[in-house]
Amino acid sequence: MIIYGIKTCGSVRKAIKFCNENNIDFTFHDFRKEPLSDDKMEYFVSKVDINLLFNNKGTKYRDLKLKELNLGDDGKLQWLKKENMLLKRPVIEYGTNKVLCAFDEEVYKKEFL
Repeated sequence: MIIYGIKTCGSVRKAIKFCNENNIDFTFHDFRKEPLSDDKMEYFVSKVDINLLFNNKGTKYRDLKLKELNLGDDGKLQWLKKENMLLKRPVIEYGTNKVLCAFDEEVYKKEFL
């Protein structure tokens, strides 16, 4: 399992805490320090609806004034590739080709316990 996010994100911290409390092994990938490749972003989009991955409520979205651009799916993907901070966090890659986005304790219990 790989948890993608940033250390200062509350939802990422909750996911890490959940894994630690339930003895789930994981690797943490801080995409602020090591940006995700275009291929990885396309992989995520192939597994999870881009509207779930694309964080249109965050500071970065507002700072970049992306609402004014009225982005479609292709535009959102291009922005995700340029600016990883637009990802809704955390993104978890696990099992055989499975990807989860955001923290939801009930979903985590179903998937991981």
